[in-house]
Amino acid sequence: MSEAIEPSKKKEPFFGIPSFWMAQQKDWRTTVIRSSLSRLAYQIIYPYLSLYIVALGAQKTELGTVMAIGLLISALLGPVTGGWIARQGTKKVYLVGIAFVFAAYMTYALAGNWQVCIAAMILYYIGIGTASHVCGTICGSCLRNCDRAKGMLICESLAAGLLGIIGPQIAILILVDFVHCNPDAATAHDYHYLFFVAAAITVIQFFVVMIRLSNTRFRSANAEKVSVLKEGGELLRSNKQLKKWIIVSAIGTATQGMVMPYIQVFAGEVKMASVATLGTMVTAQAVTSMILGYFVGGIADRVGRKKVLCVIWPLYWISLILPMTARSSWMLILSGILQGFYNISLTLTATMSFELVSAKNMSTWLGITRLTGNLLSAILAVVGGAIYDTVGPFVLFTSFILLEACVKLPLMLSVPETLHDQKSTETY
Repeated sequence: MSEAIEPSKKKEPFFGIPSFWMAQQKDWRTTVIRSSLSRLAYQIIYPYLSLYIVALGAQKTELGTVMAIGLLISALLGPVTGGWIARQGTKKVYLVGIAFVFAAYMTYALAGNWQVCIAAMILYYIGIGTASHVCGTICGSCLRNCDRAKGMLICESLAAGLLGIIGPQIAILILVDFVHCNPDAATAHDYHYLFFVAAAITVIQFFVVMIRLSNTRFRSANAEKVSVLKEGGELLRSNKQLKKWIIVSAIGTATQGMVMPYIQVFAGEVKMASVATLGTMVTAQAVTSMILGYFVGGIADRVGRKKVLCVIWPLYWISLILPMTARSSWMLILSGILQGFYNISLTLTATMSFELVSAKNMSTWLGITRLTGNLLSAILAVVGGAIYDTVGPFVLFTSFILLEACVKLPLMLSVPETLHDQKSTETY
């Protein structure tokens, strides 16, 4: 792997994306391309995934259980993946993760009942967790501290943004113009075609990584002698800020298990949103990432991560309030626009996470955060489904907002700003 690029003596234009892109290492550019294709595939199915599982016969509690099982297994594999990346290298582990995602999409496509979706969800979370672990290791180790937020939000703008806009529209085109489903009452059979398209895009990801990525090993000094869990424990004992960040990161990850599976279900079942509205909500989310991602990253690289996060986190909370009060499809779409700030805030949170440890400990640290984050997500996925079925979605969404406002935000504010922290300037 080439040495880190030295900072340019000339001041880069604020929106100098092309020059910034070409200045970065090939592995980082490759993982941005892979992430973009991965998000395109997922955005095709995301507006309808929960509805598909429910259409196959699952209740909301069972939907939460399906999510929880996949998240739990992914959590347990986090430290294992961290050690595997350190010893085997990024490319081999990346390809394994992508292969699992492909198997997941094919399993969804061929599912005859909701129980089969449990296997699909397990395969998906193993695959996407492994691929994202490698992606994070590369991203955290290739980018300089002063460029990290901007670089990661270029990835977010392309992945969650540009291709994220296209994905839901492809889904609407397939459902309405090719499958000719009822726009207000699509069936499980209508939805299953989307998973074949996602699987085909995943095959492209596999070959992009196989052809373009190097097989860099991130080997800490004691990688051969100490287990990843023990090494992770030593990291936590050596830095009290990491203990706080474990909770911050876990609550951020928990959104995918506690809240996200139920937003589309709520919009479709309670607010009677059509196929087109559900897809447009996700498109609107991607538009926010595309337009504002790089801009917000540039600001975070100038004024700090914490200040920016304090502004954009509450915007995501508003996106959860809007569906509860929505009286028209336009309010649901506005909710989708504000949901785009979740992707941006998650990326900035990951930026801080990378900057709390050195590059040599990156894969181990990400393994520990994946373990704790997905464990909490698994628990809250079951809790979220039970709350939705028993006391209703209003209590579910409100509870999550309170969890973030009363626990996550104060802990994040207590962690020092990581911009220009010397430990995070190491690259490989």
